[in-house]
Amino acid sequence: MAASLMTAFALMLIIEGILPFVAPAAWRETFLRLASMADGQIRFIGLTSMLAGVVLLFIFN
Repeated sequence: MAASLMTAFALMLIIEGILPFVAPAAWRETFLRLASMADGQIRFIGLTSMLAGVVLLFIFN
């Protein structure tokens, strides 16, 4: 279980690092837009992301 968790964490870091590495200006602009959103909007994005992850887990397991 720990190995799977560390693998998932490593893959998350790789995926999260792709956009800042490839297109730092676009990443900065996106981050600035995100920083100007209301808390409710950010929570909705987080909830949607978590639900998509749960659905993908169920589909692929």
